[in-house]
Amino acid sequence: MEILDAFDLTGSFRDAAELVGCSHHTVARYVAAREAGGQLDVPAARAMLIDEFLPKVEEWVERSKGKVRADVAHEKLLALGFTGSERTTRRAVAAVKRDYRVGRVRVHRPWVTEPGMWLQYDFGDGPVIDGVKVVLFCAWLAWSRFRVIIPLRDKSLPSVMAALDVTFRRLGGVPTYVLTDNEKTVTTEHVAGIPVRNRAMLAFASHYSVVVHTCVPADPASKGGTESTVKIAKADLVPTDANLLEQYASFAQMEAACEAFCDEVNDRVHRITRRRPAQMLASERARLHPVPARALTAAFGVTRQVPAKMPVITFEGGQYSVPAALLGQAVWVRVHGSGPDEQVVITHVGAKGPVEAARHHRADPGSPSLIDEHFPPTSAGALNRMPKAKGKAEAEFLALGEGAALWLTEAAAAGTSRMRIKMAEAVAFAKLFGASEVDQALGHAAVHGRFGDTDLASILDHRAAGSATPRHQASEGSSLTQGTSAWSALGKEDQS
Repeated sequence: MEILDAFDLTGSFRDAAELVGCSHHTVARYVAAREAGGQLDVPAARAMLIDEFLPKVEEWVERSKGKVRADVAHEKLLALGFTGSERTTRRAVAAVKRDYRVGRVRVHRPWVTEPGMWLQYDFGDGPVIDGVKVVLFCAWLAWSRFRVIIPLRDKSLPSVMAALDVTFRRLGGVPTYVLTDNEKTVTTEHVAGIPVRNRAMLAFASHYSVVVHTCVPADPASKGGTESTVKIAKADLVPTDANLLEQYASFAQMEAACEAFCDEVNDRVHRITRRRPAQMLASERARLHPVPARALTAAFGVTRQVPAKMPVITFEGGQYSVPAALLGQAVWVRVHGSGPDEQVVITHVGAKGPVEAARHHRADPGSPSLIDEHFPPTSAGALNRMPKAKGKAEAEFLALGEGAALWLTEAAAAGTSRMRIKMAEAVAFAKLFGASEVDQALGHAAVHGRFGDTDLASILDHRAAGSATPRHQASEGSSLTQGTSAWSALGKEDQS
């Protein structure tokens, strides 16, 4: 800059060179470079020790498709006679990799979505409940960014179909396309790179008028919407040290947590659209196809009718319980797994779509598999009867209180004679001593098994005498109990 400043001042190469103290040829070169708009000063290139080994480094980078490590390349170069440092090797390998990636980088084009066109779904690992890992079914409607998270017990075809049906009903319609991975539930195999579709999934797609597509294997970037949904769902729903969530006590609790999560994320302003997904879904529903009124049940197994008074069905010689709310309704039963892990899965199709009602291990004939939660609270039966008055005398006796009911139950169990006469005496005593006092006496008699003719009167007299006669009790300071001070002389010799 001093050279150019001197030239601008004098307008002469030689005068500028004399002022700066350099050759006039140097001044002429810098002025020419400035006029051409090029770089004023370019450092001179120096030969490096690794220059003669660069073709070998380029070969290794090409063979490894840009994945060879610099430390591995340095060890190979040392064996070939390279005497430079590892730092030089790292710089050279980084430069060769940078040149290798030029033209090989995958360029992503923003996906301009259309309403009602695409739905993506994928699976994530959920928490462990009752010793079994839950599967998170994660669906993402592309245009509105609406998310649906459904916990599943497995990734079998019936479970996936049920989850998709529930998803469509939550969305309020069916999109044109569904995109997912190449699971066996969708793609049975690949022939020359072309996926062969699962025929059962084709029947499902035909029933719901949707086209199922699969992405390229091992290419998560082609369905980034559901990949992000899976990541967010696992971060907020699976208990980890980061979110400090408690373990789920039951599968129903996990289902409630997933519904709450969906309500939260779908009512939150999306950072891309600047709108709430729930609001956008209301607009997108106009472009969705209607959901069939009846779900496809071909994959759910065989049908069984739940009896009207006992929530237990029979399947292949075994009996299995279902929730009592399904009394008188139809369910579908299938077998999942084999061997010791074989399970009987019972599905019910309701207004909100197919729902797994129960899952049992295989039951032996004559030994039904029952789940306590499927039955309402047990009422008082033949083995646990409660006293119920059948006449005026019985009603007056039971009106005394809980002690009277307990006396009646225990006295009957003990085979007490003349019970009605003793009950009438108790009612008469209540007019003299009071109902509460007689009720307490009856409870005392029931606890201690005193059901004789005069036992109740004896208890009442004793309680009355005890309450009327004042009791005298010594305090700690004036107790008549003999102390232990006299024992202190034991074992001692007579000092006299």
